[in-house]
Amino acid sequence: MAVSGLCFACKPHFSLRPPLFHCFRKIRFSSVAAIETLDESVIQGAHFSPAKNVNGEGSKLSQWKKLNSQDLGISTSNISKPTRKVLNGLKTKGYEVYLVGGCVRDLILKRTPKDFDIITTAELREVVKAFSRCEIIGRRFPICHVHMDDTIVEVSSFSTSARNFGRGLTYEIEKPAGSDKKDFVRWRNCLQRDFTINGLMFDPFARIIYDYMGGIEDIKKAKVRTVIPASTSFQEDGARILRAIRIAARLGFSFSRETAHFVKNLSCLILRLDKSRLLMEMNYMMAYGSAEASLRLLWKFGLLELLLPIQAAYFVRTGFRRRDKRSNMLLSLFSKLDRLLAPNRPCYSSLWVGILAFHKALSNKPRDPLVVAAFSLAVHNGGDIPEAINIAKNINKSHDGSFHELSEPQNLENLTLVNEVMDLAASVKSTLSEMTDEHFVSQAMSAYPQAPFSDLVFIPLALYLNVCKVFECVTMGAEKGFVAKQGSWIDYELLALGSLRETRHTFARVVFDTPCMSVLAIPDMQGGSSRVQ
Repeated sequence: MAVSGLCFACKPHFSLRPPLFHCFRKIRFSSVAAIETLDESVIQGAHFSPAKNVNGEGSKLSQWKKLNSQDLGISTSNISKPTRKVLNGLKTKGYEVYLVGGCVRDLILKRTPKDFDIITTAELREVVKAFSRCEIIGRRFPICHVHMDDTIVEVSSFSTSARNFGRGLTYEIEKPAGSDKKDFVRWRNCLQRDFTINGLMFDPFARIIYDYMGGIEDIKKAKVRTVIPASTSFQEDGARILRAIRIAARLGFSFSRETAHFVKNLSCLILRLDKSRLLMEMNYMMAYGSAEASLRLLWKFGLLELLLPIQAAYFVRTGFRRRDKRSNMLLSLFSKLDRLLAPNRPCYSSLWVGILAFHKALSNKPRDPLVVAAFSLAVHNGGDIPEAINIAKNINKSHDGSFHELSEPQNLENLTLVNEVMDLAASVKSTLSEMTDEHFVSQAMSAYPQAPFSDLVFIPLALYLNVCKVFECVTMGAEKGFVAKQGSWIDYELLALGSLRETRHTFARVVFDTPCMSVLAIPDMQGGSSRVQ
């Protein structure tokens, strides 16, 4: 890849208040036209002072809409049972209750929401009194956690939202003309949302969807657009940049022009986020069924070299362009993982971090496909390498030689295979150490001096140790008492909790089902095979 085609410029210090941004990042591609810079002085609107607008695009204020939820195909049966119980509990006590945020968007899109958020006219202390198991959490933005049927339902209050409204804003907000008191309260809350498609409010009892931010129109257009001007929104909360990537990846949406511009040019803001927050946002991208699309968007908008410089260096080294539609082995692995997961069926973070380390080890030193197959089976069965080799040798499937991580097959003797499998395991562990070493991470893109500097490590020690445990059985020998899982089904509750058995089983499925291996079934420990469902 011609590295001269990339040009980066990023100042390390900036303010989170006007001027609009001091951290300005330009990425110029020889084959892709740069997004035109927008002049914020032309952004005008009705509800803010002349310089600001509720819609960040400079268009006219979207017409307020009240839609019948049934016309949009939403039934209350689509709402989870614990959520319905909380809604009913508050409604019977005389409070108004609404579903808000991404769950409304997902219901409209006929998707299963990851969770349901409720907002009510009740004070938080009144919510606590309404349920036997409920507590208030958070200081700056307190909410209630209602424990219902082994599930936690989050409930916020309009009164808390009102107290936070306007805090630290750099623009003036006027009451919308022609609004009644209830409309204003709802509108004010929706204005605090990150994106228009998340700024919807659903009254399940009146069966009305309230759309004050133009969210329905953006859902129809498959657009991710900030509620307030994107530059202001991202400077208020840099995590919104990562949420924009996550939402676009999960839904297959594109960014509005202005949002895309500032996702790219304010990307440095994510470096100011707490590492635990970064891990949380990365886990939302990688563990819920949209990892491949997330990696593609992170690379396209210049965020991958900040978050995962080692993987960014792989993309550059293999000539993978920013808008490339092709695949590679890294993306193929995560594509298979995505097919096994969903927003309501996530994996624990040790699985996707382990896949990153496994791929990096293969990228450093390509391996015989038989070695890769035996290694995966040894992980699956708890470290019994001879058994793994015996089964792997009975696999007659060919592999796809288009990926450099797999070398040409050789007729390896059993002893050589054992050594190669153990060497791959040691390489994976070494790679994990590199991924958690700030100095090594900072050198990942050193061959490309125009790339931004990043020594960011957001993988904590506990997660590192969890990932090591997934693979250490291969080098330490078969684990006593470990029983490999039979069949192809996945216990998603245990997988989300980080069960070693489920994580190893799912890892093996990912490797065996990745197109580059051209293997469509996981052999079971009895010598047969379990077809992928």
